[in-house]
Amino acid sequence: MKIGFDAKRFFLNSTGLGNYSRDLVRGVLEEEKDNDYFLYTTGGEIDLKTKFLKNHSNIKIVTPTGIYKKMKSYWRSVRLEKQLLKDGVEVFHGLSHEIPKKNKLSKIKYVVTIHDLIFLRFPENYNRIDREIYKKKVEYACTTADKIIAISEQTKRDLMEFLKVPSHKIEVIYQSCAASFHHISDYRYRHLVQKKYNLPENYILYVGTIEKRKNLATLVEAIGKSNTQLPLVAIGKQTDYTKEVMDMIDKYKLGNQVALLQNISFLDLPSIYQSANLFVYPSLFEGFGIPVLEALYSKTPVIAATGSCLEEAGGPNSIYVDPKNSDELAQQIDRVIENGELQLEMKEKGFEYAQNFTSQKQAKAVLAVYEKLV
Repeated sequence: MKIGFDAKRFFLNSTGLGNYSRDLVRGVLEEEKDNDYFLYTTGGEIDLKTKFLKNHSNIKIVTPTGIYKKMKSYWRSVRLEKQLLKDGVEVFHGLSHEIPKKNKLSKIKYVVTIHDLIFLRFPENYNRIDREIYKKKVEYACTTADKIIAISEQTKRDLMEFLKVPSHKIEVIYQSCAASFHHISDYRYRHLVQKKYNLPENYILYVGTIEKRKNLATLVEAIGKSNTQLPLVAIGKQTDYTKEVMDMIDKYKLGNQVALLQNISFLDLPSIYQSANLFVYPSLFEGFGIPVLEALYSKTPVIAATGSCLEEAGGPNSIYVDPKNSDELAQQIDRVIENGELQLEMKEKGFEYAQNFTSQKQAKAVLAVYEKLV
């Protein structure tokens, strides 16, 4: 079988959709070596994140040529099918919400992964032009694709609710997190990472963009109401919402107990997770919640929010609270921090649950989708 991937984010995104793309491609390459694979991208080079490609001779990177070097977006969205036909591709997988324009008579089978429809559920967080562009791309992909992969049951429900996609067209296939989280770091290395970022010896951790939907201000408020003296380390890109977080820090006089960090090396994140006493993720809504899975693989207890898909990611031995109830969150933080036996149980059973989300399982399920289409 000849399989093509939209590899723009595979090469150009360092986290998020880039990690999903790299993990899926790596898993498929390792699981089925008899196929020929093509990565279609408008740019990017093999680097530390993508060096695994060098171990496989059955994969080819395809970039625009001729006049399309200056019309990259047009090549990727309109002209790509001509290249797919030239390469003999049988299945093309759009790894992040979109697929190229398809000829009605095309025999190529199209698959698209939809990660979330947050831009429809929380439209106020997006400007109108971006929202309309996202909607147009996703609607076209969902209408045109032969199969849709949703990364969670929550995303499947959203596809059915917002875009009226029939259930039979959607396959839920869970993703894993980056392979670097699957291994416990050496103690000495973790110590060096803590020193590098001036981290305390014990701390509560949050990882995620500091934006309104992620709800960090409620976590800060919960810290202020709790009995814990542990500092909170919050890692993520800052937005205008950061002011709301800072106001909450000032309200509870937590200037010495809350650290906001950004531009942390992705290579150092596993060690930071593994050194934390507790991971808290109070997000109002997610498509899946990769940070929760990263914490489980790191053997760090998790408290997360109800209301979307985080129970899917965190499993039965994580704790879930109403994301708008800072009192409840404060109580659960104290409950975990003050109970060593509970922490141990959450670590061990959480890690066990995380084994449901592996690159191998994802790859097998995705390959099964391809095989059913051809």
